[in-house]
Amino acid sequence: MADGAVPTGAREVAIEVARDAGAILRERLGRKRDVQFKGAIDLVTDADRAAEALIAGRLRDAFPDHRLLGEEGARGSAEAEGQVGEASPYGWVIDPLDGTTNYAHGYPHFAVSIALERASTLLLGVVYDPMRDELFVAERGQGASLNGVPLRVTGTDELIASLLATGFPYDRAVRAEAAALWDAFLYQTQGVRRDGSAALNLSYVAAGRLDGFYERPLQPWDMGAGALMVEEAGGRVSDFCGGLFDPYGHEAVASNGVLHETIMGVIHQQISGRAAD
Repeated sequence: MADGAVPTGAREVAIEVARDAGAILRERLGRKRDVQFKGAIDLVTDADRAAEALIAGRLRDAFPDHRLLGEEGARGSAEAEGQVGEASPYGWVIDPLDGTTNYAHGYPHFAVSIALERASTLLLGVVYDPMRDELFVAERGQGASLNGVPLRVTGTDELIASLLATGFPYDRAVRAEAAALWDAFLYQTQGVRRDGSAALNLSYVAAGRLDGFYERPLQPWDMGAGALMVEEAGGRVSDFCGGLFDPYGHEAVASNGVLHETIMGVIHQQISGRAAD
């Protein structure tokens, strides 16, 4: 198998488990929730855990030697659990419920996100929105699609004509940077959206619903699948300095490509200005 190839059956398994996990979320939405706090405002629900258990179990059954990293604690591989065999170069990064705060409040905007990487190179991304039955899929070198229809980023070339999205940190003590960026972009774009799901924001950039997205800090499971979606739809993804995107990093700037340097200019101006202060 070529280094950049998706393992046989991985695409089909990822799609199936994303849909099945999404069904769990959809069915439990609106019921009485078992909500726990990982921080002052960072939540986890019983639905998160049930969806991750399903995803992790299916992926381990199908690819027992692959590494696994999940937001709600899924870790390891068959080798790490004492089974014989070489460690696989492949790793799955999963978010069973991207948009937990939305979900806990009954706000119907959330998704399942599943990514597969090899040596930190993203190979496969699946993002499923169970409330709209929208399945975003990207495979390296094969493009991105929404419910089977190919995706392409926008051609918007002026910031003032653009629609962006972002998010705010769970840690309220470090929200000042996000607020400064929000304020700067608010006056230089048609609008900025903050809807609580990085995976969907990135997928929307790929689908041409948004022209760009920026956020930090993020976690690998928030952005891996969506970042590949943007790239395969013809867009660009970088870190906050304009460097190469790191799927195991903690930040992402995504755009249609045309606007990337302009967006980076605003970000750099705000960050450097705050550093000077």
